[in-house]
Amino acid sequence: MLVYTLFIVGFIFLIKGADLLVEGATSIGRKLNISSIVIGLTIVSFGTSLPELLVNLIASYNDNPDIGVGNVLGSNIANILLILGVAAIINPLPINKNTYFIEVPFSLTATLLVGFLANASFFGKTNDFIISQYDGFILLFFFVLFMGYVYIVSKQKRTEFSSEEFTQMPIAKSIIFILIGMVGLYFGGIWVVDGAVTIARYFNMSEGFIGLTIIALGTSLPELVTSAMAAFRKNTDIAVGNVVGSNIFNLLWILGVSASIKPIPYDVISNADIFMIIASSTLLILAVVIGKKPVISRWEGFFFLIAYAWYITFLLQRG
Repeated sequence: MLVYTLFIVGFIFLIKGADLLVEGATSIGRKLNISSIVIGLTIVSFGTSLPELLVNLIASYNDNPDIGVGNVLGSNIANILLILGVAAIINPLPINKNTYFIEVPFSLTATLLVGFLANASFFGKTNDFIISQYDGFILLFFFVLFMGYVYIVSKQKRTEFSSEEFTQMPIAKSIIFILIGMVGLYFGGIWVVDGAVTIARYFNMSEGFIGLTIIALGTSLPELVTSAMAAFRKNTDIAVGNVVGSNIFNLLWILGVSASIKPIPYDVISNADIFMIIASSTLLILAVVIGKKPVISRWEGFFFLIAYAWYITFLLQRG
């Protein structure tokens, strides 16, 4: 019973820990006169992806790689279908040119890259499916390219984020927030992974299934809250950019860091989830090009949610 309680508490620690870390780091960034757009595209994006990173690193260290891979793939699917679906129902989401011409295709390319590297044994000594350390370095290389793009965008759009979106506090308080956030993330990650393994074994379910569903949904909560609130306040660029940026972070940064530390065994059944991310990204592009304006409408948001419900049903049948 204690394991299940800590599993739930672990999610709370993960989400609140990431929130405190982002708030503290953002405040220090403001003190150092770092532009708001850079803070938004780096610290905030990193912060909302921290739960996935901690879960992946701990799962890899504990030899539960299926949880880590399932967490990343499941989170990316939930980001597009569930989070954008909810955000679009709250308020239709206009999509700017950079998002559907550069960022969404870049996210789609990152998905194809992960699928290709996982299924090709260029650097492995066996024929087993694996994301090797060399593959991890390749993913991190493309992540650096994406950060270069972010830097260019930050130079072009200095007014995209208002200063009201970031809290500024004394340095000492900011450091305390960062330290508390790091502690929360650490213990939250341990409790979530331990709980997931226990649940999977008790109900005779695969660790990959738990990663794709419960953990993916739990670690996506920061993105859900951020995008839903942004849509409610009609800050639609943040709602969409947060999701697309988070997907790129998950695939290139989180899998890249995890694999570069320790090779990640890859189950070929995960190719179906890779395909689902590709299909979801394609749906996002189609939603933009269909209609007179580049916008994700409310009815398209409902369709996204229906597609996500179908995917969860598919996972239940797959076991």
